[in-house]
Amino acid sequence: MSIRRTRLGSEESRAVALEAARRLLLEHGPQAVTLKAVAAEIGRTHANLLHHFGSAAGLQAALVRSIGDRVRGTIAEAVERARAGEADVREVVDGTFDAFGREGGGALAAWMILTGNRDALDPVLESLRGLVAQLSVGHAEERVAENTLGLVLSALGDSLLGGAFAESLGLPRDSARELAAERLRFRIATERGH
Repeated sequence: MSIRRTRLGSEESRAVALEAARRLLLEHGPQAVTLKAVAAEIGRTHANLLHHFGSAAGLQAALVRSIGDRVRGTIAEAVERARAGEADVREVVDGTFDAFGREGGGALAAWMILTGNRDALDPVLESLRGLVAQLSVGHAEERVAENTLGLVLSALGDSLLGGAFAESLGLPRDSARELAAERLRFRIATERGH
């Protein structure tokens, strides 16, 4: 089967490559996110990806940034819906846990840390700081930061060990999500003085 190559603009090429990298991450783990594998996945050359990302670390950093932006958008939208009374905080929790679990953010973050590529996490940290700043408008920034920290660390831990740990304790798989939602509901009620 021959691969038909079409000319894509720079931004479109990057987007296609990042989506392929995300698929590889989800299907085969972070170690599968290489320039060679992504190039093969999208029918491009290794040199083409080097042009767009500079290196494998550049590709991985762009993937981290993309996932960070997704996490920020998901959480921000869910928080605004919950604040407007259109959703329960469980939607915020589920979106956060999904971003780190199903979207691969937790595995990628852990891999970056374990391989010594901590700087690649800067885009996620910047995105989360931006999220806290965005959600703090009209609210106590310290409380928003604390709630975000607790939720993100819970989601990250659950993405890496949650299933096995819950099973070993005889608990339902979504126990960590429910605990995070209960904690967030309690903190919000406390802030409101209920």
